[in-house]
Parts: sequence; structure tokens; C-alpha cells
Amino acid sequence: MPNTITGGCLCGNIRYSVSAPVEKIIACHCTHCQKASGAGASHNAVVPTSAVTFTAGKPRLFADTAQSGNILNRYFCPDCGSPIYSQRAKVPEMLVLKVGTLDAPNDMKLVMNIWTNSARPWMHRDPATEHYAENRPVKA
Repeated sequence: MPNTITGGCLCGNIRYSVSAPVEKIIACHCTHCQKASGAGASHNAVVPTSAVTFTAGKPRLFADTAQSGNILNRYFCPDCGSPIYSQRAKVPEMLVLKVGTLDAPNDMKLVMNIWTNSARPWMHRDPATEHYAENRPVKA
């Protein structure tokens, strides 16, 4: 696969590859992402589900009713607990990859902050990026 990006969990039991470009990062500041990541925000890249192949291990699922009210399936390593990706139950064709699990995320740029109404006051948000109090607008 040309331009394949690889990643995995902290303990190495889960490994994956992505065959689509991963360039734009969206920081989610909702309270659920804060708790799931253990940080002030979750940093994510949206990619087609068909572009992700798991090469080792199988993530475990936690079905969460997100702050938006939608069901958000959160996948994590059952051994070390690393969050790997999430996926809206209503949008199975897209996957929200946790960019901290990528092996070499060098060419990426933070472009958007969502759910800033629940952002921690100490969490820096670049004023040059898009900001939304809740979820990002749905594109037509």
C-alpha cells in the first residue's frame, strides 16, 4: 500500500494500518472525550472505515451515549486501555482515529476544536483554528 500509515496501542497488542491520507486533526473537548482520553481533549482524524486494517489484536467496544445524545462506539485495547478509535453508530462508513496512536503523525495539522463550551480553562486552543461550542456543522 503506498503512503500507508501505521499505528497501535501502548502495549503493542493492537496494530493497524491506514491507506487513506490522515492530515487534519480535530480536537474534541466534550466531557466524555476528556474522561475517555484522561486529558483536556481527544485529538482525532476522520478517515473512511474501509481504509483501516487491523493487523494485530482486536479492540474492545464501549457503547457510549455521547454528550450530543448520539451513540458513539469507543474502541480501546482490552489489555492496556489505550483508546484507538470511535465511530458514530449512525455513520459506520467513517471512523474517528485517535491520532496519538499513530506511529509517525508528522504531517498533520490541528484544524478544528469542537465542544469548546465544555473545554477545560487550562487547555490551550489555537485561535487560528475553527472553534465550535458544540459539534461541528454537518456538511451538505
